[in-house]
Amino acid sequence: MTDKMNFQAEVSKLLDIVVNSLYSDKQIFLRELISNASDACDKLRYLALTNQELGTKAGKLQITVLPDDKEKTLVIQDNGIGMNKEDLINHLGTIAKSGTADFLKNAKENGSVVDLIGQFGVGFYSAFMVANKVEVLTKKAGEEKAYLWTSNGVDGYEIVEAEKQQNGTEVKLFLKENEQNYVDTIYLRHIIRTYSDHIAYPIVLALGEAGEETINTASALWAKHKSEVTEEQYKEFYHHISKNFDDPWLTLHFKAEGNMEYSGLVYVPSTQPYDLFQPDKKKGLKLYVNKVFISDKVDELVPNYLRFVVGVVDSADLPLNLSREMLQQSPLIAKIKQGTVSRLLKDLKKRSENYEDYKVFWDSFGTAFKEGLYEDFTNRDEIATLSRFYSTFDKTKLTSFDEYISRIKGESKAIYYITGDDLNVLANNPQLEAFAAKGIEVLLLTDPIDEFWTQVFKTYQGHALKHISQADEDLSFEREGVKAEAGSLERLLKKMEELFKEDVSKVVATEKLTKSPASLTVEDGQMSIHLERLMKGHQQQIAYASSRVLEINPYNPLIIKLSEMIFDPKNTSQVEEISRLLLDQAKIAEGEPVKDPSFFADKLSEYLLKAI
Repeated sequence: MTDKMNFQAEVSKLLDIVVNSLYSDKQIFLRELISNASDACDKLRYLALTNQELGTKAGKLQITVLPDDKEKTLVIQDNGIGMNKEDLINHLGTIAKSGTADFLKNAKENGSVVDLIGQFGVGFYSAFMVANKVEVLTKKAGEEKAYLWTSNGVDGYEIVEAEKQQNGTEVKLFLKENEQNYVDTIYLRHIIRTYSDHIAYPIVLALGEAGEETINTASALWAKHKSEVTEEQYKEFYHHISKNFDDPWLTLHFKAEGNMEYSGLVYVPSTQPYDLFQPDKKKGLKLYVNKVFISDKVDELVPNYLRFVVGVVDSADLPLNLSREMLQQSPLIAKIKQGTVSRLLKDLKKRSENYEDYKVFWDSFGTAFKEGLYEDFTNRDEIATLSRFYSTFDKTKLTSFDEYISRIKGESKAIYYITGDDLNVLANNPQLEAFAAKGIEVLLLTDPIDEFWTQVFKTYQGHALKHISQADEDLSFEREGVKAEAGSLERLLKKMEELFKEDVSKVVATEKLTKSPASLTVEDGQMSIHLERLMKGHQQQIAYASSRVLEINPYNPLIIKLSEMIFDPKNTSQVEEISRLLLDQAKIAEGEPVKDPSFFADKLSEYLLKAI
């Protein structure tokens, strides 16, 4: 019986892009298919730890590449875990839901779609770059039925029951007319050695009447000494382990000896993965025991703020029959995690000495990395030292806490910050005017996580970290020029407070503003406007809203003029209109929406016209 099925809609779009786009390097299809075969062997090897019969039936795990010059086909064969019908539908008929939309969006925007294939975990589909038809014959280990999956990459796919003696998978590519150089054994040997030499299973190339040849060294790269591994091998192993097409920004190859022995080959990518901030993001470290793959789902190996790190950790001191519960409770896993994180932070510190180089890392992963200030109490100081921010000193260049401290002048000892959504809007916030006048630098924090780590990270190197609203030093200074008369100013403030009783809790005069006529803040000790906006945006329950305070600059000519107009009843309407514009202006400066956009736009146009 034949089951004919359509691809998931997103897969059809993806295949159309793959088939009808031009690529700079089509050879990557072979690397992707060999990597998939390697993963299948890993999975079977792990299952055989608890079911020896599976391993015995499979025999020696290997990957075989069989070109057929006469038929113009290429087969990539493995004797790994294999697939059943459900696996075929799930793995070859759909793309992971979390990545589908993002992949297609980036595919349209990115000039080279091939750069995205591995990043989104859809490497199998790269086969259609060189083949006009693909057959997948597979049998899952421990099951009786085998299946044949067939597709031309256009009209969906078919699945039929088939005959296959051994478990594993054979991917057969019917090569396009202009891609038949992929049956040339010399060419295939070159590609395999270039891209897949690091694979830990033998890759055997069938040479026809000449027999066969094992092409790769088939040894665990992480188990070798650094001097034995080339830069190219490091890169290709990164591509294999991460499924990414960028080059690694950082490669960390280490061996720990002493009470506990373990080795690792860990990478920091140079570009941000599409799913970095998705809840179901898998962490990227694989666990091996004596070169035997155990799991790629060991959350305990790396903290969440380093979830972008990929690679392998291997220990001889862990038992092979590790269960999920044992992993969670194992003190050995905790030691591996501590040692790996410590090495990563140490290498990051070295790289941070080069501003441009470190900025590449920070632009991609800084937002996630700062989560460590909130989560990792043990390494918090090191994470803080490695963190970077924009500030009022230079909003175009990242700075560190240490650089901030080196610029502190006078009696001020605190590290001040302000939070918001947009760097340019934040840099022009009226609340910063007094700090600028006093020569006090302020960090400009624009990531959502900044609202949370600042609640628990209170000091750095003896310097208190404070929101600008918490400033306990005198921000007033000698002013030149006219100030609104006390009596008329008081009357204006009362008028505004009555007018805005639904919007603000009070209206007060302030000495903190130097240019702006007004600004918006909150009562002391209350949730910041930015944090409240974030929580509402994520539909989180808020026990109580922060009480807004409208601060008025008594030295501003507009405020002085309004305070003079307040005594004449003829001016009441105009005073109210201008006051409402001032409140809206203060809201906009804080990134808040205005209450009545039509009123704001109409009145602003009206008063601008009068001024011309």
